[in-house]
Formats: sequence, structure tokens, C-alpha cells
Amino acid sequence: MASNKNNPNRNTRATRRAAEEAAAKAAAEQAARERKQQTIIGAVVVAIVVALVAVIGVTIWRSVSQSIKDANTTAEDAYAQVQAVKTKPTRADDKGGVLMSKDGYGKKVDNVPTIGVYMDFMCPGCGNLNRSLDATLIKMMNAGQINLDLHFLSFMDGQSTDEYSSRAAGAALYIADHDDDPNHLLDFVTNLYKEDFQPAEGSDYKSVSDDKLKEQAVKAGVSEDVASKAFGREYQDWLNAINDYVPRRTELLNTSGSYKGAFTTPTVVINGTRWDMNQLATTKQTIPDGFLESIGLDSANVGVAGKLPSIGADKEPISLMTGE
Repeated sequence: MASNKNNPNRNTRATRRAAEEAAAKAAAEQAARERKQQTIIGAVVVAIVVALVAVIGVTIWRSVSQSIKDANTTAEDAYAQVQAVKTKPTRADDKGGVLMSKDGYGKKVDNVPTIGVYMDFMCPGCGNLNRSLDATLIKMMNAGQINLDLHFLSFMDGQSTDEYSSRAAGAALYIADHDDDPNHLLDFVTNLYKEDFQPAEGSDYKSVSDDKLKEQAVKAGVSEDVASKAFGREYQDWLNAINDYVPRRTELLNTSGSYKGAFTTPTVVINGTRWDMNQLATTKQTIPDGFLESIGLDSANVGVAGKLPSIGADKEPISLMTGE
């Protein structure tokens, strides 16, 4: 048999195979490097998107209600259950709202928008909304430019170990009933949503005592006597019924975005129409700027008595997309 040394054709084939194997190995290594690079790029892109989403804030961080117990229960049935509760907060209306204006509780100022805010004290998005917008809302209310209609919910009890949402909401309702100054309630709400006080949800939750909540009420101007009695949980049955009723109100459901058709918190309602906060991300506006545009008021006129929003008491919010 002839040796490879003496067979040029066989030597050529061996050389070609070696070259092909080397090329295939090099190609595989290059592909692996490219896949790794694409993975790194993908991770960076995801991180950038997450960062951008975090800036949007309120349109992303929301608590989706999980409180509906029976899918066959109608809004009318749930409403009837709210009315049937024996012990109700006296300053909450039949739909659960606590109305206030510069003139006090239960008194509407004429010819100005009524702003409804639906919140849970554990909801991260509610905290973001409060820290972004409530100073503006309070200035406007005290100047007679808007009425406020606050709805305290407690969907997120399961995200704490001690029913934080219900304790905080119950305290807010008690303060509304037993302290005649709406600003004390508003300041209490502000205190609970401060970044250094609002607790984290879920596994990161750290227990908050009633005494800690009481401290925030006293800081807001609530008397020691009222603050001490605000945690008796006498409105718990009513809160449970409200939690079941509110998500069934079709006028409160999201009209756009990934949660379209569902109720989420925070929800803002302007003259009875749900404000589509998803438009903020599309138009790249801050929450205060978008809100003021939606009610037709220049930022320079916030808190200026007599300078009223253009939509008045009856018109729907102005669309941030179309300006109409």
C-alpha cells in the first residue's frame, strides 16, 4: 500500500479536511462570540427600557385589583352590599368618596372641576402620583379652583403582614369623620406617601405599627385624641364592600394600555371621566403638566383664586393627544 507521503492526492484531501475543520471551528467560535455579544446588548437594551419605564412611573407602577370575589356579582349587587353595611363613614358618599373643597367637607365650589382620586396606601403608583401631584391639588383646592373627591381602598392587605392598607385607610376615614379641617386629612395622606415612610410591598414589607401611623396623623395637625382613636377598624366591613364594588364600575376601567378594561390604582377621575394617564408616556409629559393641560389651567395660575380651569364643572378632560 502506498504511503501518504507518496500519494499527493491523499495528502491534498487530508489538508483540505483539516482546513475545513479549522474553518468550521473558527465559525462556531465566532457565532458563539456573536451570541454572547447579542445577549449583552439585549440585557443593556432591557435595562434602558426598564429605566425609561421607571421614569414614566405612575403609568406603569399600579396595583391591579384582585378583590372581586364573585364574577357573577353585578355592580348593582355590589353597590347594594355597600349600602347594607351597618357602620359607614359619615363623610363618605354612597359611592365611597370623601368630597372636600375650600369650604370644607361635603361642599362643592361651583363652576370648577371635581377631581376624584382612587388610592391604596401600599400602592407604589399611588405614592408616585401623590408625591408628584398632591401639592398642586391641595393648592388648587384651597384656592377654590377644584373640588377633591378622595376614595380610600385597601386591596393590598395581602401585600403586608398586618393589613396595612386597611389600617391606613380606616384611619383616614376616621380622621375625615372626626376632624373638620380637610387639610389635616390631606396632610396625613401626604405623610403616609412620603418616600421615607410608605412601606414596600410583598416580601420587602416591614411592619408598621398603629403608633407610627398615629405619629403621621399628629404631624398633619390631627389632635392626639382623634389620632389615638383612629385605629379601631370600625369601617372594615364597609371597606371590604367598597373594595368589591369599585372595580365593577365600568366608568373607572382603563381605556388604553396593557390593563385596558381593568380597574387599577391609582385612578384619577376628572368631572366623572377617567383621566387616561397612559397619554403622559406618549406625550412625554410630567404628571403635573399633563394634569394641568387636561383641565385647562396654566401652571402660573395654580393656587391663584379666581383663575379657573377652562373645563369648568361639566366638561371632560382635554385629551393630551389631540388637545380637544
